[in-house]
Amino acid sequence: MTKRHITYLACTTALCGALLGATPASAAHHTHVVHPGESIQKAVDAARPGETVIVLAGTYHESVKVTTPGITLRGVGPRTVLTPAAGKSTKKASSTRKAVKSCAEQGNGICVVGAKNHPLDGVTVAAMTVTGFSRIGVMAVGADHLSVDSVNAVKNGQWGIAEERSAHSVYRNNVARDNGDAGLFLANSITAEKGATDTGGTVIEHNFLKGNRIGVTVRRLRNLTVTDNTVTGNCAGVFVVGDENKPKAGAVTVADNRVVRNNKYCEKTAKLAFLQGSGIVLTGTEDTLVTGNLVADNSGKSPLSGGVVIFKSFVGVTSDKNKITDNELSGNAPADLVNQETAEHGNAFQHNTCKKSMPAGLC
Repeated sequence: MTKRHITYLACTTALCGALLGATPASAAHHTHVVHPGESIQKAVDAARPGETVIVLAGTYHESVKVTTPGITLRGVGPRTVLTPAAGKSTKKASSTRKAVKSCAEQGNGICVVGAKNHPLDGVTVAAMTVTGFSRIGVMAVGADHLSVDSVNAVKNGQWGIAEERSAHSVYRNNVARDNGDAGLFLANSITAEKGATDTGGTVIEHNFLKGNRIGVTVRRLRNLTVTDNTVTGNCAGVFVVGDENKPKAGAVTVADNRVVRNNKYCEKTAKLAFLQGSGIVLTGTEDTLVTGNLVADNSGKSPLSGGVVIFKSFVGVTSDKNKITDNELSGNAPADLVNQETAEHGNAFQHNTCKKSMPAGLC
């Protein structure tokens, strides 16, 4: 056995414990170990459902596509680094090929892909850095019960970590930093116009989101929790977004997050005004709960600036029956609480600690 190949072994309880953390004695299973200079993709392709691919510390110049259910792709921490292959131009490839594009040709680092009517179940991506990709660090399409844990998604061109057409996901302990758009982006569909879908309880928790255009974007989804995250130094902190499609986005809980100093300036786009100084923004949503958050020192002059903002949608969709309660707000401008809807839409502001609101009287 030499170092320069992918090792296949039936791992003992002690070895699994060393590489993967505590593992029950009955859980011995096949593990594939990838050393620097070897192909992660070959190991992933060789793995069967329920097996693990361990990627040792080093820099790996490749993209990886996962299509096998139940496998775990795990590095050993931030020193396991995925970055684009040298000399590859994803833009050139995407403009010259008409066939279905590979993960690399799409400009993505790791792609977790299920079939249209058959979601890919039980995949875990963990403990590695994914950086420098022209589009997305980690992208999931058609996944079910996906776990993304302790991934550093850094300086990717569009989103750090993203999903569409997926449910029951858990995003935990990740760092999404200095990505071109959202650090974490979750949507029902990126391209198709359709009503909000039920995620079945997707959880975004204990993540650190800094230096992105938006820390977390939740678009056209229902039944999802954003909790205990630190969101700072972005142009905007947390966006929960709906549109004119039915059912409406909502039934989202944004709780116990620290959303502070999201004052980076981002220029306007074709769909959105310039961003600066937005803490938590709800637009086109219903029945969303914003509670227990620390929202401080988010300051700007964008139409969406402020601590917690219920924004009247650019496409004319109202925000209805949202509840903003028990938050601690200070130093946000133009105000700690901003409600652009009229009273008839039933948005409630209760028991918040704050000094200034628009209109007056919400604190």
